[in-house]
Amino acid sequence: MTRTFRRDDTTSTGGTNESNGLDTLLIGIDAGCLPVFERLFKANRIPTIERLCSEGVAAPLESQIPPWTPSAWPSIYTGVNPGKHGVVGFVGYDGYDWHVASNDDVHEHSLWTLLDHHDRSSVIVNAPVTHPPDEFDGAVIPGFLGPEDPPCHPAGLLDEVRDAIGEYRVYPSYTRDDDSLSDSAKIDEYQNLVRMRGQAFRYLVGEFEPDFGFVQFQKTDTVFHEFSGKQRHVDRVYEATDEQIGKILEDCDPDRVFLVSDHGMGQYDGYEFRVNEYLRDMGYLETTTGGKGMPSWTPMRRRLREGEEYDTWEPGVAARAASVAARFGITARRIRTALERVGLAELAIEYAPSGISRTANEQVDFAESEAYVRARTELGVRINLEGREPNGIIPPEEYEELRENLIRALQAIETPDGEPFFETVAPREQYFHGDELEETVDIVTIPAGFDHMLSEQLGEGNYFSPAEPWNHKLDGVFIAAGEGIDETAALERTHLFDVAPTVMAAMGVPYSDRMDGSVVPVVDPIEPTSYPEYDTHDGKRPATDEAVTDRLADLGYMN
Repeated sequence: MTRTFRRDDTTSTGGTNESNGLDTLLIGIDAGCLPVFERLFKANRIPTIERLCSEGVAAPLESQIPPWTPSAWPSIYTGVNPGKHGVVGFVGYDGYDWHVASNDDVHEHSLWTLLDHHDRSSVIVNAPVTHPPDEFDGAVIPGFLGPEDPPCHPAGLLDEVRDAIGEYRVYPSYTRDDDSLSDSAKIDEYQNLVRMRGQAFRYLVGEFEPDFGFVQFQKTDTVFHEFSGKQRHVDRVYEATDEQIGKILEDCDPDRVFLVSDHGMGQYDGYEFRVNEYLRDMGYLETTTGGKGMPSWTPMRRRLREGEEYDTWEPGVAARAASVAARFGITARRIRTALERVGLAELAIEYAPSGISRTANEQVDFAESEAYVRARTELGVRINLEGREPNGIIPPEEYEELRENLIRALQAIETPDGEPFFETVAPREQYFHGDELEETVDIVTIPAGFDHMLSEQLGEGNYFSPAEPWNHKLDGVFIAAGEGIDETAALERTHLFDVAPTVMAAMGVPYSDRMDGSVVPVVDPIEPTSYPEYDTHDGKRPATDEAVTDRLADLGYMN
């Protein structure tokens, strides 16, 4: 039996707003997946999510490549692949230089801007990569990758929300290496952030009375990364999330609910493979001890504390001096080894000027290399192509031959156990297409079973080390319940790109014919239509915020 989620249907309590009759609610749970949910169902930890599953339809939601937050959430809310929307990872690249990814890098219409064409209003809270915010009929508080105090739409919204509900923050009040807090106190802060999302969303729905609402919970992912999947910590974060979902259902009274995730989460029992070290040994990659090298948050944090608004960095005097010393064999790695023998390594690191270690160690020389991995989360190799990269050295006529040689070499990689490391090594065209294709990698490299990880770091002759214990899996979750949802639909699985067209069809609005997904057969089908071409942002790219860089570094996404 289909049903709406009225005030007397829910077992959760909380909130004081009157029912607003929200048409459609989209709930995002980062890393949510059925294996995680099912364990929590058995322990009765997440009764609201369990009820949505039992009264509606639930199925695995296949993620995209790459299945990481900053690329996958834009794919969810635009319905297109990264080759169209343009966000491949946590950073975007301007040649060999880079910047933190933002909404300025998303080159496709979002759900809420498309709904705006049909006079449907929206409230969006904590959606990743939405800073700076779009302008549309409704409200948005940006989430992950935006600054701690993000500009919101309408202007002044964040102050209004804080006046109404109290404290609101995007990021935790501590850094991961803060030993002054216990793990339990850090989870308290996670729960506090989850509560802020729910309170802010309920308040804004009450104020704006939108047709569509989207609230995203991020800590359901980071609790696995930061606390190595410890069950007691995971349970507390998911319990808090479930409680907020219950209160949202009660207060916002949606006719229908979709709950989705950007990817799954699971244990890894494999290896981390240093691809750039391998490419160097194969003669495809050159190194240097000076320059910028891989994206690093440490020097950016220092400059940002000094009030400089920019989103890249240049080595300072001390870093340049260290790079000169490295040419004579005096590397940061060797210095640390010596200091460790006398117990002074950590003290030296604490007081060393930012940026020294990266310029005083070998790093990828992008301009002189034929191919390299820019960031592990891109899941692929980039070729230094002439005419595309600032100092490209591979002529276009040699591109395909080089790519085929690299693909064959990578396909032959085996783990120390003698098993194939990669499940797939393929040309990018098998996974990406669109106007932003050149922003993607040239060769897609997918670890077998997502039990292994890639690393862009250079090693010292050893390609493999143990993978971190928990990381992303390809299957997330899709749940649909409420009015107009066919709960008898037999779904084996759905795809990330299907979310946007399905939400729009459920609201009786034609989705964009540019979308790569289709309507999941839990709602009545609808024909797509053409919308105006997307206009890229003309303004200056927003400056990177210190809190953003801290959290990305904490999670190990960048150095």
